[in-house]
Amino acid sequence: MKGAPRALIIAALVALSGAPAASSASARESTDRPEIDAPAAILEDGRTGDVLLAKAPGERRPIASTTKLMTALLTLERTRPGEVFAAGGYRAAAVESQIGLEDGERMRVRDLLTALLLESANDAAATLATGISGSEGAFVGEMNRRARELGLRDTHYENPIGFDDRANYSSARDLAALARVLLRDRRFEAIVRRPRAVLKSGDRRRVVENRNRLVGRYPRIDGVKTGHTAGAGYVLVGSATGRGAQVVSVVLGAASEEARDVVSRALLTYGLDQFRRRTVLRAGRPMASAGVTGRSGEVTLTTPRDVVLTVRRGGGEVRTRVSAPDELEGPLAPGSRIGSIEVLYDDDVAKTVPLVTAGAVAEPGTVARVTSALRPPLTWIAVAAIVLASALAVFRIRSTTLARRAADDHHGHT
Repeated sequence: MKGAPRALIIAALVALSGAPAASSASARESTDRPEIDAPAAILEDGRTGDVLLAKAPGERRPIASTTKLMTALLTLERTRPGEVFAAGGYRAAAVESQIGLEDGERMRVRDLLTALLLESANDAAATLATGISGSEGAFVGEMNRRARELGLRDTHYENPIGFDDRANYSSARDLAALARVLLRDRRFEAIVRRPRAVLKSGDRRRVVENRNRLVGRYPRIDGVKTGHTAGAGYVLVGSATGRGAQVVSVVLGAASEEARDVVSRALLTYGLDQFRRRTVLRAGRPMASAGVTGRSGEVTLTTPRDVVLTVRRGGGEVRTRVSAPDELEGPLAPGSRIGSIEVLYDDDVAKTVPLVTAGAVAEPGTVARVTSALRPPLTWIAVAAIVLASALAVFRIRSTTLARRAADDHHGHT
């Protein structure tokens, strides 16, 4: 292969033109922005962090047990699932969420983390904090350091549990950013999507229920964490996945559990409805072309399979960028990979797929093979040698002819 890459750019509108249009009912539904019956809330694209809807997103508010999201992050980053921590005698009040750990009871981190996220167990939070940092105070210091590292400017922690405290607060925007970080961890994602779980370590078997009632009730909703105190009201950090997209919601300070769930479900449903799956490239369609060494004509370059992309309503432009040689040297069978094509969405590379020959590429002729094998500047040397040899041959022929004529003339005179 040789030659410079061709700068072939294909606008996304061409690729999207064959996609079926959304129904009018779906289009109407997608424009119905949900009412946010809560003091603060946000809805984001879970992949990019783009804000789809927001109400007072930067307002600092008490966040109740969604504090435990940072406790979970430090646990995931600094422990192994099979590690065992001993409960330190945390005395939970009867009204607190707990799993009833006894003083000195030993439980694996994976079970403590599950209890923390599903049952929102305060005794599990305290056990993890002391097991990781030696004391709750030291752990809280680590929580705040990690928040600063993540750029959570409207967040501060005073305990690992979520008790009401003037110094324990966050914002809808910060909680959504933290949730997006956590959802990249498969262990976290696998826990928060479960309606219930069995804890097998510890002194006895325990079954914990997910306090997020939307999980298990609505198939596309798969997280994340609830919270409630007198000061914070009802809080829910939610997530949903569908149509190749993921969205994250946060609702702070709702007046009731039902209101919190209604708003969260409406936000998540609206969020997913902003996305569609579109076929942006179709297998076999020409994407570029290349010449063939020693042959006339060109070979078409295409993709071996359809390329489907998740795009947002009213989102950015989809286009392609081809990287392939201007000229190919055969023989090549149909479907031979000779380059790649990048699909860009909002100028970011969303996918990279192979670029292949649509048909066979013939072998070059003899002269083309020789010149191709020699390559410049050897090709020019070979050409010069051929020209010189031809000139010498002509010179010899002419010399011989002149000599014969001279001899004939001499014989004629005698």
